[in-house]
Amino acid sequence: MKNKAFDNTSRILLNKTCPLSGKDAPKIDYKNINLLKRYTTEKGKILPSRVTQVSTKKQKQLSQAVKRARFLALIPYVSNWCIILIEKICSLFYMALC
Repeated sequence: MKNKAFDNTSRILLNKTCPLSGKDAPKIDYKNINLLKRYTTEKGKILPSRVTQVSTKKQKQLSQAVKRARFLALIPYVSNWCIILIEKICSLFYMALC
C-alpha cells in the first residue's frame, strides 16, 4: 500500500499555454513598456516563468527586452517607493550624526 503523502500520480496536470505565443500574442519589444511592466514586480524584478506561464524561449526574450528598456531608462531598475525609503533612511542617519 502506497503512502498518499508521497504519491505523485494524483497530481492534476493542467494544459499550460504561453500567453506570448499564438496568433494574437503581443510582440516582445523593449519599446512596449506596458507589456514589460506586466511581467515585472512592484520592486522592478522580472517575474519567473513558473508564475507567468511564459515559455522558456519567450522568457529569455522578455528578460532581454526588460534589461534593454532599463538600460535606456524606459523603465526603472527600482521602483520609486524604494528610492524614497532609502532617501528617508539616509536623512535620518544624517540627522543622528549631527
